[in-house]
Amino acid sequence: MNAVLKPPPAAMHPDEWKERLQLAACYRVFAMLGWTEMIYNHITVRLPDSVTGGAKQFLINPFGLHYSEVTASNLLKIDLQGRKLDDNPWPVNPAGFTVHAAIHDGLPDAHCVMHTHTTSGVAVACTQGGLAQNNFYSAQLHGLVAYHDFEGITIHADEAPRLLKNIGDKPVVILRNHGLLAWAPTLPLAFVRLWTLQRACDIQMAQASMGPAIAVPEAVARKTTHDSFQFDAQFGAGQDVFDALVRQVDRIDDSYKN
Repeated sequence: MNAVLKPPPAAMHPDEWKERLQLAACYRVFAMLGWTEMIYNHITVRLPDSVTGGAKQFLINPFGLHYSEVTASNLLKIDLQGRKLDDNPWPVNPAGFTVHAAIHDGLPDAHCVMHTHTTSGVAVACTQGGLAQNNFYSAQLHGLVAYHDFEGITIHADEAPRLLKNIGDKPVVILRNHGLLAWAPTLPLAFVRLWTLQRACDIQMAQASMGPAIAVPEAVARKTTHDSFQFDAQFGAGQDVFDALVRQVDRIDDSYKN
């Protein structure tokens, strides 16, 4: 994020306010990109130990608000069970947090988890072959994509072990018949991973109507993934891309900072 224009509210740890600002900005970026599903879907972050003293606490969008209405102050603080830890009047969507809780709890590096139901993302998730290795974007995700079979609406905690087993250490996930997911140690890295997967799905859906595709050889895909700098910490790991989009949001509506 660029300069923080507003100080944290009284009694709020500055590290929590920083996380709130970045997450609220991300919700507005998703809204700008059209990655919304009315009031559904979620982007969550784990608050740092400097705020929680080591307890697992998270920020999530208030259930009932569109992404374009999310602000730093109206984000909910919750625990692993989805229980509110503040006096925010908005409710939590427990079904929405089930998958996120499993990943945050089961993967130590999952600081941020993002989930979408975009048209092309769900379309590819419904495709028997999954993500096709046939375009510039999918070639950057060679060996990085996990798949998890559809088990219905994600409200049952007993799905968590199967989900974690299927994810392993892969940073992007296609939830079959359902949608896309990404996780990472930072929010910008999770974002750029999801953006790459989303673009791969966009291209795949467009290409599918045009006849047989030209497959990318596995060796080339491996090299492309190795050479892709956008996920590399040396090149910002998505921070520069995310900051550019936040600047665009700021020019449109910076009320997320409230």
